[in-house]
Amino acid sequence: MKKYIYIGLALMVGLSSCKKYISQVPDDVITTDKIFQSRENTRNFLANIYYSVPNEHNQRFTGNENSGPWIAASDEGKYTWDFNYANNMNSSTWSNTDGTIEGFWTRYYTAIRNATFFIQNIQSANPIEVDQSTKTAYEAEARALRAIYYFYLMRMYGPVPVLGQELLDVNTPIDQLRLARTPFDTGIDFVVSELDKAYETLDATNTPYQGQFGRITRGICKAYKVEALLLKASPLYNGNSDFSTLQNKDGVALVSQTYDATKWAAAATAAKAFLDEFVSSGKYKLYTVSDDDPFKAAYRACREVIYTDWNSEWIFARPNSNNFTQYDRIPKHVGSPSNENEAFQGAGSLGATQTMVDAYFMANGRSIDDPASGYTTSGFSDYQAPFDTKTRSTYNQWVNREPRFYVGITYNNSLWFNPLSGYELVTNFFYNGNSGRVQSTSDVSPTGYCVRKDVAPTGSGRGALLLRLANIYLDYAEALNESDPGNADILRYVNLIRQRAGVPQYGSTDLPIPIGQEAVRQAIRKERRVELAFENVRFFDTRRWKIAETTDGGNFYGMDMTKNDNTFYNKVLLETRVFKKRDYLFPIPNNEVLKNEKMVQNPGW
Repeated sequence: MKKYIYIGLALMVGLSSCKKYISQVPDDVITTDKIFQSRENTRNFLANIYYSVPNEHNQRFTGNENSGPWIAASDEGKYTWDFNYANNMNSSTWSNTDGTIEGFWTRYYTAIRNATFFIQNIQSANPIEVDQSTKTAYEAEARALRAIYYFYLMRMYGPVPVLGQELLDVNTPIDQLRLARTPFDTGIDFVVSELDKAYETLDATNTPYQGQFGRITRGICKAYKVEALLLKASPLYNGNSDFSTLQNKDGVALVSQTYDATKWAAAATAAKAFLDEFVSSGKYKLYTVSDDDPFKAAYRACREVIYTDWNSEWIFARPNSNNFTQYDRIPKHVGSPSNENEAFQGAGSLGATQTMVDAYFMANGRSIDDPASGYTTSGFSDYQAPFDTKTRSTYNQWVNREPRFYVGITYNNSLWFNPLSGYELVTNFFYNGNSGRVQSTSDVSPTGYCVRKDVAPTGSGRGALLLRLANIYLDYAEALNESDPGNADILRYVNLIRQRAGVPQYGSTDLPIPIGQEAVRQAIRKERRVELAFENVRFFDTRRWKIAETTDGGNFYGMDMTKNDNTFYNKVLLETRVFKKRDYLFPIPNNEVLKNEKMVQNPGW
C-alpha cells in the first residue's frame, strides 16, 4: 500500500527554494511512490533531512530548529529570561517529562528515519530525472547526516537505540518495535563506519559541493569521525564506574567499565588523517587577517572567523540561519539611532559569567592566577581596546588581556561596534546607564557583561557555525597527549592556535613549556575554553571530561548592576547553581520509557 510522508520544507543552500514542495491538499503530504519520480521531490526530501541540522543562533528558544541550551547551561553564560531552558538545567529542576527533552529525541529520530528511507530508495529514483552520479552523492549525504544525528543524540543522552540500516515498518508488531539501547561504544562504531562509507562515496572534488555551502563533504565526514572518537575516548565513557549500573534489562552493560588508552590513540589517528589530507592540501586553514598592528590582526582574525561565512576555517555550518543571537548579545543601548537597530540596539540578555571572563589569558599568554601574569584586581587605567579608536578609563581587570577577551566580552565603558561614521556608542551597564537595569526588567544583561562573540556587522541570513579547524587542532592535541604524551605535535598544534590568537607560544622566551602530562592536559583544556568560547563546545567538554560537578555547580558571580558608581565593579553573587551526577546526561524522555519495556532510564532520573 502507499504510505504518506509529511514534509517540513528546508531552506538549505542549493537544495531547495521557497517554492512549495507539492501542490496537494494538504500541501505537506506526498505518497512515497511519488518522491523519487522527480528531481524536485527527491531534492526536497533530502533538504528535509538537512533541516534537522541545528541552528545554534536560536538558543534563546531552546529546541527551536534543534538549538540547544549549550552556552547558558554551561559555566560560560547566563540568560536573563526565565523562559530559557538553561535556567531549569542550572538549578537541576529539569525533568524527563519536559517537552524540550522529548523534542530533541523525536526530531533527531524522525530525521534518522527519513534518512534511512532515503538511503533505501534513492537508487530506484527515476533515472531520467536523477542521474546515477547524483543518486550516489545524495545517498552519501543522507548517510553522513544520519550518522551525525546519531552522534548528536549520543552526546546528549548517552547510549541510544541504533537501528543501523534497518527501517521499521509502521505495520510491524508492537513487540518488535520495542528496542533496547545500544552500548555506547557500539553506537559510536556505527557512526564512524557510516561516516567512512559516506567519505568513500563522495567525490573528492565536492568541497564545497558544486559551490553549494552547507552540503556534506568528505572533510565533514572525516571531522565528525574525530569528534565521535574523541567522545568515545573521554572519561565520561571510558571506564566510568558511575555508569556501572547503566545496563539493559538483559544485563548488557551500556558503558564500558574498563579504561582503554587505545581509544585515545584512535581519535588521534583520525585527527592526524584529517590534517594530512585536508590541511596539508590547503583545503582548510586557520583564518587570518593582515593588519599593521599584530594585536589588532589577532583580534580581527579571532572575531571574523566566526561570522565570515564559509571562510577557510569552517568545516560545517547550517547556512541561511535565522539569527536571534544578534539581539541576544547586543546591549540595549537606549538612545542609539533607531534606524540602526540591527547594529546598535538589542536586549543584551545573554550575559557572560565572571568565571568565563576570568578564564581568558593576559596579553602575555598567562592565566590571571599566574603570579607573573601582571593581572590587577582593582583600580582603573586609560586603555585602548583593539576595537576602539582611543583610550578609555577601563577597569584594570580588563586591561592588557589577550585579543580573544576583546572578541568575547562586552564590558562596561567599552566602545560598541561602530558602523556609522562619526557616531560613538559606549556601553554603560551602570544601573541608570544606556544598558542598565533601569531601562528594562528583562532586556538587560544578567551579569554586567554581554557575550560579544559572533555579533556581526549584519546578522540576517548568516551561517550558524558548528565545527571549524581549530576544534580539530585541539582535538588532536588532546587525544595525542592522552595516548602519546610528549609527542612534539601536541604543543605544535596548541601553539598554532595561540599564534593566530596573538599570545606567546609555549616554549617561547616569554612562556615556558608545561611539564608533564597533567600540566599539558590543563594547558589544552584552558586553550579550548577560550578559543572555542561561546561556540557550544564547553558544555560538552566539561561533561565528557567528567568535571562538570565542579565547573557547572556552585556560586556564579557578576558585576553589581544595582549601582550607579564604581561600586558597580564589586563582584556580587548572581546565583548558586546545582549540578548532580544525573545531569551529565539528558534523561531518556519519560514517554519512551513508558511505552517501551526494554528502554532503561539514565542513572538518577
